[in-house]
Amino acid sequence: MPDAATVTPITTDTSLTRLAEATDTTFVLALFTTLSGKPCAKLVPAAALGQLEADGAGFAGYAAGMMGQQPRDPDLVARPDLASFTPVPFLRPGLALVHCTPYVAGEPWPFAPRAILQRTLERAAERGFTVNVGAEVEYFLVDRDTDGTLGTADRADVSRQPCYDARDVTRMYDHLTEVSAAMNALGWGNYASDHEDANGQFEQNFDYADALTTADRVITARYLLSVIAEKRGMTATFMPKPFADRTGSGMHLHLSLWRAGEPLFPGAGDTHGLGLSPIAYAFLAGLLDHACGLQAVIAPTVNSYKRTGATTTSSGATWSPRYATYGGNDRTHYLRVPDHNRIELRGADGSANPYLAAAAAIAAGLDGIDRGLTPGRPGEGGDRMLPMTLVHAADALDADPVLTAALDIAGPGVAAYFTERKREEFFTWHNTVSAWEIDHYLTAF
Repeated sequence: MPDAATVTPITTDTSLTRLAEATDTTFVLALFTTLSGKPCAKLVPAAALGQLEADGAGFAGYAAGMMGQQPRDPDLVARPDLASFTPVPFLRPGLALVHCTPYVAGEPWPFAPRAILQRTLERAAERGFTVNVGAEVEYFLVDRDTDGTLGTADRADVSRQPCYDARDVTRMYDHLTEVSAAMNALGWGNYASDHEDANGQFEQNFDYADALTTADRVITARYLLSVIAEKRGMTATFMPKPFADRTGSGMHLHLSLWRAGEPLFPGAGDTHGLGLSPIAYAFLAGLLDHACGLQAVIAPTVNSYKRTGATTTSSGATWSPRYATYGGNDRTHYLRVPDHNRIELRGADGSANPYLAAAAAIAAGLDGIDRGLTPGRPGEGGDRMLPMTLVHAADALDADPVLTAALDIAGPGVAAYFTERKREEFFTWHNTVSAWEIDHYLTAF
């Protein structure tokens, strides 16, 4: 490493080349995500970073996946955000990554999730708001037998109620501590690693930040977890419900509004007793009002609805909401208020694109403020059931002008494209014949 006197601080007024020199970086992953959350990247050598910064990295958008392009369309050009430059030498010596915003023909591409969140935050800033977000990234560590059967990577992790079990945590000590050290090396402030409610399920918490930074970190965290797990012959999966009889994986979002560095959610003397301000209750009411359409964005897969539709699990609780309700420090609700500083949105799961999830949730909350909505008393709204399937959620999103406008904030057509692709996903699954159908119908008639 260069000595301290020659290290260039990471600031936004420097260049990628200087950042690479200051951190002994030899290769950089120029990374963006598709609407489905797939991380896409090109590996750029340090000698070509000037070209990356000047011209961006070109991608065939249709080949990348769900990016609103056809084979005939011009390149997506991923332009790096220097503030997101992240050295990850603990994965590979000399490696770093930088999050990028895709452009087409010199303009931000409307179908780029990062651009959608950036525009949403600009709209919030026009109201004088800064949005902070914390994210809980839950995941399973699994492997597959030779016959393809999915199993828990730690085959000794078999107890009926494994949550917080010190023995299960200790057996995964090497993995958990390597992830923790990586997060802390990046300055994320990992403050806990724990075994979650299902066999093979874990979570590693890190500090909240502004919404864009947190979304970048969720994508980075998934990448880190995947690579670190693979080193030990395991697969880290963020699939919401990989096991039918176990609790699913959420990606709970903790949301708060700030103005001029001061939090806006705390409030004294409110009639609902949760310590929230009127603006917090209006934001919360907006989330409840748009919950059904919001689910299509924050729980965007067929498998998502095996999680929120579950009625029981082997541990005795699903820990996932079925109704659009809110309450205090009560994990049975769609919106939990653990303290007066934040609102926890528990409907999001591990398949959610963090940029889209944050953008849609913020838009819903801001609509509640704009309309002066009130949520009713805690626990009310128990008859307002969340969508039962992805196609129901897509229909609800289609019928929600606030959320469709949120997806179209960087340009038209994104919401219609997103819902169309989600319906296709549902019917592709629906058209497959499952083992359950064979078992139930083969000789039933």
